[in-house]
Amino acid sequence: MSEPGLLPDPSGRIENAFGATAQRMQGLGFVNPALRVEAVDFAAWEGHWLGVLVTPWSINLMLLPHDPARWQRLRAGERQRYTFPAGAYDFIGAADETLGEYQMCSLFSPALDFADHGSARLVAQLALQALFDPAHAEPVAVADGSGDGDAPGPLARLQQQVDAPLSKRDFLRGRFLRSGERR
Repeated sequence: MSEPGLLPDPSGRIENAFGATAQRMQGLGFVNPALRVEAVDFAAWEGHWLGVLVTPWSINLMLLPHDPARWQRLRAGERQRYTFPAGAYDFIGAADETLGEYQMCSLFSPALDFADHGSARLVAQLALQALFDPAHAEPVAVADGSGDGDAPGPLARLQQQVDAPLSKRDFLRGRFLRSGERR
């Protein structure tokens, strides 16, 4: 039972709304037939419902109102940055006649590399866990004012990133494919 004024868990409404869309999209080239629509691990977070939406075409973090007084309205396509222990992420405003307003942050689009729904669901759960793990926050560079000019340039920094071991944050941000492994 929810408190007065707070909106209930939207998982069922999300699955119904996106399930109807999935029916219409069957057979399209960017749709993974091994996946189905599922609202994964929605929970209250800072006055919102936060979880992951798995669909046959994408996997997204999703925010919906829990406490309407704390909801920040966005026009469709407008961005809002939210800060989590793992860093700041941009969410894009959207609306549906069944769901009302919601905001999404893309994790995988399209979701063609998943062999089965269980794998996609597991990745959704791990991504949500990683979001709240400060160990995955990108370090903030602090200028020491020395001006020695020995800092690596943008190409060297990119190469260092490519050569670095894969972290959960990299996985969360979709950086799990190395340049030689792309399809």
